[in-house]
Amino acid sequence: MNSAQHPSFAVDGLPTKERNWAVAGIWLALLMAVVDSSIANVALPTIARDLQAPAVQSIWIVNAYNLAIVVSLLPLAALGEIITFRRIFLSGLLLFVLASVGCCFAHSVPELALARAVQGFGAAGVMAVNGALVRTIFPAAQLGRGVGLNALVISIASVIGPSLASGILANASWPWLFAVNVPTGAAALLVGFFALPSSPKSGGRLDRASTLLNVAAYGLIFAGLDMLIRGPRFAGAGAILAGFLAGWQLVRRSLPQARPLIPIDLLRVRVFALSIGTSVASFTAQMLAFVAVPFFFQMVMHRSQVQTGLLFTAWPLATGVAAPLAGRLADRHPAGLLGGFGLAMLSFGLVMLASLPADGSTVSILWRLAACGFGFGFFQSPNNRILLGSVPKSRAGAAGGMLATARLTGQSIGAAFAAMLFAITAHGAAFSLWLGAAMAAIGCMVSLSRMTGAPASGKPAAAPL
Repeated sequence: MNSAQHPSFAVDGLPTKERNWAVAGIWLALLMAVVDSSIANVALPTIARDLQAPAVQSIWIVNAYNLAIVVSLLPLAALGEIITFRRIFLSGLLLFVLASVGCCFAHSVPELALARAVQGFGAAGVMAVNGALVRTIFPAAQLGRGVGLNALVISIASVIGPSLASGILANASWPWLFAVNVPTGAAALLVGFFALPSSPKSGGRLDRASTLLNVAAYGLIFAGLDMLIRGPRFAGAGAILAGFLAGWQLVRRSLPQARPLIPIDLLRVRVFALSIGTSVASFTAQMLAFVAVPFFFQMVMHRSQVQTGLLFTAWPLATGVAAPLAGRLADRHPAGLLGGFGLAMLSFGLVMLASLPADGSTVSILWRLAACGFGFGFFQSPNNRILLGSVPKSRAGAAGGMLATARLTGQSIGAAFAAMLFAITAHGAAFSLWLGAAMAAIGCMVSLSRMTGAPASGKPAAAPL
């Protein structure tokens, strides 16, 4: 079957049967990419010991993957609009699978870090156009449902990642962590090749100068935040300053462009800009909690590492319950209201966690974590729906790229804030939870501000398709 035989672009989604096959390929690839973002974390001590490398060097096995993703999301999203989202998705997926094979045969940390960087570029191809493909596949009236199921897949991946890594390491050597991607990726490629729809090409070329400035801006800021956490801090501050200067140049270059790499045209849409701000605030709160909770449970509440891991599962499980429910509601009710409610619940849950006594019961821990997870899931689906639905379909690639970039930006800021709080106070875990609650509250207010001038239903104001 040649490429001309795959489903064609549909103005308002694919028929049910074709849609089910298409999303199966998308979600299988997304599941694999998200699992791989956390699976190596669990194995770092094992890998460092096996490759006889110091722990500080082994951190780049994780950092190389994340850095490759963050610097390439927006360029790949823009390229998807030029040459179709389908091509970027399948090319990224193929690169991911090939890089996984390279990870299996790495004999040193530098070799493994290089393979992980290539793997990260492949994962970015999947993540950059994932949202745009979901918008293309689902009818406008069911977009919230599709986005909610997307969030459910991510929640499932977050739950199974560490457990899968532990299970593999208990029965096999660390290369098998990456070997499992080969059959999974091959299946996703097969389904995606036959089922993913094509989309109109915008024409034009990728702006190379903007791409280089984007890589410099995000790369330097990401690396600088990491250096602020691990040192040397003076160099980290310098890298962040240089990154902001590159970002300023990128914005200046983008302002007069009709289809800029940094979607200034979309950020001029009030609801889109507010939704990006809400997303950054919420993911900052999430990462502050994700960093703080293990330390809080183990150092303050004296829970074991195994107990901490089992207890924390309540968060993603609750997110998985809330996200599809909120996604369906977002097709009929205002995203600003739903997202505001979700972030209010997240803020409440984090305040309750920070207030836990050292002898708090397991039940008291579980319901607080579940409140956080439910609130986050209830925010995420409506917010993602309005982000994707408030822009012209021809700019869905840029919207999806910004959606993923906002997530990574918030998570990086949250990790940096947590590291600084741990460095300056002995109560860093508790202060991180309080700061996370404050960030969620700010996100709640920004989300509710989207109600001003919003339509009565959950649908955004009409945008040209």
